[in-house]
Amino acid sequence: MAGARQDVVAWFDDHARDLPWRAADRTPWGVLVSEVMLQQTPVVRVEPAWRAWMGRWPTPADLATAPTADVLRAWDRLGYPRRALRLQECARVVVERHGGDLPDDEAALLALPGVGTYTAAAVRAFAFGRRSVVLDTNVRRVLARLSAGEALPAPSQTVAERRLAAAWVPDDDTAAARWSGASMELGALVCTARAPRCDVCPVADRCRWLAAGRPADVYAHRRRAQAWTGTDRQARGRVMALLREALGPVPHDAVAAVWPDSAQLARCLDALVADGLVVREDAAGADPDPDAATYRLPH
Repeated sequence: MAGARQDVVAWFDDHARDLPWRAADRTPWGVLVSEVMLQQTPVVRVEPAWRAWMGRWPTPADLATAPTADVLRAWDRLGYPRRALRLQECARVVVERHGGDLPDDEAALLALPGVGTYTAAAVRAFAFGRRSVVLDTNVRRVLARLSAGEALPAPSQTVAERRLAAAWVPDDDTAAARWSGASMELGALVCTARAPRCDVCPVADRCRWLAAGRPADVYAHRRRAQAWTGTDRQARGRVMALLREALGPVPHDAVAAVWPDSAQLARCLDALVADGLVVREDAAGADPDPDAATYRLPH
């Protein structure tokens, strides 16, 4: 195990991508912003958005007082815009409870809006250089192949998998943080899901999956590709794109024009309003006409 860790970290020293949230002048807040943006969004889309975001709101205090409409517009097409709202809520809590400085304690991080087990562990490792078990899809895949001899990890994390990951993390803070970054990068660049580059892998000679002849994914029957076309996610995205570009409230007929299925659109509008992403303003009257409503981003 120690030898494999050393080989992966040595590879990371030579091949790590030059990302702004890894720079020497990074801030803990910048690391947290990157982790939230990177949830289900690729690096190539996140990097320019992160740079623009941090240039505009470099501290929690800056984001906490920003107009919510500006925050949603800046999130643009990163997807899952509720993340932007949670990030602003997080900034406000950091200001109110921690004086504007992101805490390094795992329990305190987990108490922040939008911060789950993975994000708290990642911030501990990458922002503060502390030991934590950083277990994202990339690390899970590396350990599934290298240590368990499986093509891909189970669809959901298991207790056994968590124990295995913890056993791979060194006891020393600096070494642990280094391993977390290196194993994640290996999964992102080499040990990929669909086309692993085993010929350039630094631990190919130690990989149980490769030694077994690269057996097929035993969980393939439980995995389903996520559809996009015609989904509520696509409809919500169309509405949000329209409102981000609008200078003022948008009438119902203009919103209706972005999606052909009126029942689905109505459901998505209700969900966007419930999520706090959209404000619906009804026309005056005891029984307002839904078709007379207007929609806008929250202030």
